[in-house]
Formats: sequence, C-alpha cells, structure tokens
Amino acid sequence: MISDAAVEEVYRRLAEAMPGRTRGAKGPKGQPSAFRSCISCMLSAQSLDRNTAKASKALFALARTPEAMLELSDEAIAGAIKPCGLYNMKTRNIRRFCETLLAEHGGVVPDTREGLLSLPGIGRKCADIVMSFTFGKDVIAVDTHVHRVCNRIGLTEAKTADKTAQQLEDRSPEWAMRDGHFWLIQFGKRVCRSRAPKCDACPVSDLCEFYAATRATS
Repeated sequence: MISDAAVEEVYRRLAEAMPGRTRGAKGPKGQPSAFRSCISCMLSAQSLDRNTAKASKALFALARTPEAMLELSDEAIAGAIKPCGLYNMKTRNIRRFCETLLAEHGGVVPDTREGLLSLPGIGRKCADIVMSFTFGKDVIAVDTHVHRVCNRIGLTEAKTADKTAQQLEDRSPEWAMRDGHFWLIQFGKRVCRSRAPKCDACPVSDLCEFYAATRATS
C-alpha cells in the first residue's frame, strides 16, 4: 500500500479533478427516505443503475412504507422489480426486511451501521450508502468502482469490498470522508476504468502502484 502521506495527496488531487457531492442521483443514493434507500439498495445488487432506478420507481408507485409493502403480494413486488433481475430472491429479501424493521425497530430505519447491518438484505455497502446519503454521515461507501480504484492505486490492499471499506475508513483523512465516495467513483468511471484505464490522463499516476508495476513490465 502507498504511504499515509501519499493517501492524503491522492485525495487532494482527486478533489481538484473530480466532481464532489451532486444532487439528482437516482437509485439508492437519490431516495427521499432511509426506508426507500434501503429497498433500492437491495434492488441494486447485480443490476445496472438504470434498471435499479426503473425497478425502484415501479415498486414505490405501489408502496412507500414497510406496512404498505407487506400488504403487496409476492407477485406484485416481483412484477414491479423485474427490470433489476433476481426478482424472486429480492422479493423475499424485501419481505424479510420489512417484517424485521417493523418487529424490531417499530418501522424506523436505524441510523447506525450496526443497526442497519442487523436488517435482512443489508450489507456493508448498503449500510454505508444509507448512512451517507440519507443520514448525512461522513462515510465512504464502497462499490465495484471504488473497490477497484482503491486497490489499484494502493490506498487499500483487500480482496473484498467490505475489507476495502474498513481499510478506507482507517486510512482516509477526515476531511475527505464526506465527498471521497464521489471523487473515487467518478475517477473509476472516467479515468481508472475496469478495462483500458486512461493512465496517461490520470492525475495520480505517479503515486499509483498499478501504474508503477505496468511501467516496469512494459
């Protein structure tokens, strides 16, 4: 992994080169309530953003509270969320989530990671998205883009997104925690792409372990 000083410099450069927090997000990050953010995040598993947004819109046209969601049949839920794939499994998760939320939390989504992780269907990424985007906490949620970028550069050294998230929390400067997710995800989409990363246009290539390794073998 790169040094702590290099971590700070990476964030500083990305803050200058990439957009920060924006409004108008769709899917889990653009929902008006913690409940809807949790549901939308569950729908996002192995789904394209546009399909998640489409499924979320269709489902929330039918029900917007856990009580209303449980009144729907499995067929109604599955039909609404079909665009995002794995709809039978996700229907079961939604029902279990709503039942647990009502039974153990009175229908109120907890605002802590521990509380969120106790709910069926909610993993570390979903918990961090809800904490950041709904509750306004300084958390860097780790998706596939963030996971790839961080391990390529050397901000982290982890095989799973959850471990990347924990290492990021330990290594990131406090000032970068609020917008770090946005910088990293946009960097992953625009520059440090999964295939054919644009290393020649990268603002942190001189700090990057991946770039150093590829140069050494070229």
